[in-house]
Order: sequence, then structure tokens, then C-alpha cells
Amino acid sequence: MIESTIESIHEVPAAEWEHLARPAGLYLSHRWLAGEEKDPTATRAYALVRDPEGALLAAAPLSLVHEEPNDSYQPRAVLPPHLGPRVIAGARRGYHNTPLTAPGLGPDRRDACLTRLRDAARRFAAHHGTTHWWPYLTAPATTLLTPLYADPALHLEDDALIPLPGTGIDDYVAALRRRRRAGIRSERRDFTASGLDVRRQVLADCVEDAAFLLAGHQQDHGHDRDGVDAMTALLERQAGAMGSEARVVAAYDGHRMIGFCLYYHYGSTTWIRAAAHDRRHPAPHLYFNLTYYLPIEDAYAHGASALHVGMGAIEAKRLRGAAVSGLHALVDLPPAGPR
Repeated sequence: MIESTIESIHEVPAAEWEHLARPAGLYLSHRWLAGEEKDPTATRAYALVRDPEGALLAAAPLSLVHEEPNDSYQPRAVLPPHLGPRVIAGARRGYHNTPLTAPGLGPDRRDACLTRLRDAARRFAAHHGTTHWWPYLTAPATTLLTPLYADPALHLEDDALIPLPGTGIDDYVAALRRRRRAGIRSERRDFTASGLDVRRQVLADCVEDAAFLLAGHQQDHGHDRDGVDAMTALLERQAGAMGSEARVVAAYDGHRMIGFCLYYHYGSTTWIRAAAHDRRHPAPHLYFNLTYYLPIEDAYAHGASALHVGMGAIEAKRLRGAAVSGLHALVDLPPAGPR
């Protein structure tokens, strides 16, 4: 195997990277990572493992973090106090992380690739005087990587994924328990009767309206740094990087947006990225329709078989058919030796 470390995702052809990333998820896709390179809060690198013929076998983004605006990715907020890694291995955003390996690798070859990725992350971190960690690893990724680290995995959060059986939202509803079927039909019916204008558009066409609502949502949850300017810059970067892939479904009262959901169709899954609504505007079941039912309709139209709804409000997501699994962190320890 041949190891290398490069400085930009653009040094790897998109099709070659996507062969590994597509089964893994949106936040490790070539296009998403290209957009993240414009974020000045970290320096990026990419660990690659190839076979002697040059075929890409495994890969992992590496991020040396200079400033972390998201509390959930700050080691001091989610890790034991004696651990302070500054390099993130894998996805830095999205709360969904895994190392990338080529489909079809046998267990021995896959494990050898993972060891190479760990060693590359360790060298990159040591070069910058720190250590590395893998935050928000999926359950399968945790199982694969845990034998490579001295300390056991730490549970951080739970992750929710809603399966979408059949070919339309009626099939989704029919797969739920009887009481839930009646409740969801009522929530959809009451929302439709409210007369709000539902619009589907690309993010670039509604950045300012969405950023205003998202800033209010963040500040309601105690994230005072996430003001309108910060949220506008964040959404503009996503809109520029993802283009027509950044989809928004929004509810309007006249000309005023009162709620939106941003999502992406990637692989066989539709990924919810952000949602917010104006809590001062009374509208029946606005949040549930924007966050679940309207994206589910679009997911079916796009041929997706699952809706990734992520962390938080886990019981509400279970009630809407979500399967829940753990998200973990693995942290590399400093090398042994005198202080």
C-alpha cells in the first residue's frame, strides 16, 4: 500500500473520491468537503491509501482546528477534561463520521487500510504538536476503529434515521403504528388547511430569509455567537459549494418566510441539514411538516430510501418511525514518555 497526504480535495478526481464516499454519507462527499475548504477556522489535509496500481483504497479528511465555533465539536465540551486534541479525523461537520474505504475490500485489507489512516492522522497531528480524534462516529465505524486505539470509545449522542419503504409518503405512514398513522395524517391535514404558501427552491434563492430564522433558532438555544451575519456567511458558503443540491422547503405567510428546512439528496438518503421557524407565528404543526413530512415527500420523489434526521428530539423522531443508533468518539492519546 502507498500512503500520501494532500492539501486539497481538488487533488483527487471527484469520481474517484465518490466511489468511497457515496456509501458513507453527505458530509464526506467531494462537493461538501470542497466547500468546507473555504472555512478559515481550520487547515485541511487528506490522508490517502492506494494500491501499487494507484487505485484509491481508503481516505480520511484531516482538520487542524484553529477556532471552533460549534460547541459540539469542542473537545472541552464533549470529552473528558484531560483530553484536548486539535486535529479532527474524518468529517468535521454534520454529526456523522466514518473512515472511507473502498467497497469490496476484504476484512484484512480493510483493517490494514484503517491502520494506515490512523497512522497518517497521528503523524499529521504530531507535526502540529497535538493529537487527533474521530468525533460522532457511526456505530459500524466505531466497531472498526476501536481496536486501533488504547482508550474505549466514548458515547456522545444518538443518531436517528427514518426508513422510507415503498414509493410514496402514504407507504411511509402505512408502515407506522395505527395511533401514529392517525396522528400524522391529522398533522398534515391541519397544516394544509392553514393556507400557508409552501415553496420548494434552492438555498441560493432564499439565503437571507433562512439565515434570519436560523439565527433566531440558534440564539433561542443559547448559541449567542450564531447571529444573522454568521448564519448568512454559513448558508452562503453552502449555497456556493452545493449549488442546486442545496434544497429548501419553506412556508410563507404572504411574502414573509416563517419556517424552512434545508436538506440534501445524497446516495440513497435525504439528509436534513438545518430547520428553523418563527415561534411567534401560530401555524398548526409547522415544525413537523417542515422537518419531516415535506422533506419525506421530496425524498420519495428523488428515489431516496431513508431520511437522515440526526441528533436531538430523539423520542419525537422515534414516534415518526426513526431507527436510533449511537454516535461515539475515539481519541488518540499522546505518545508515552517524559513530559
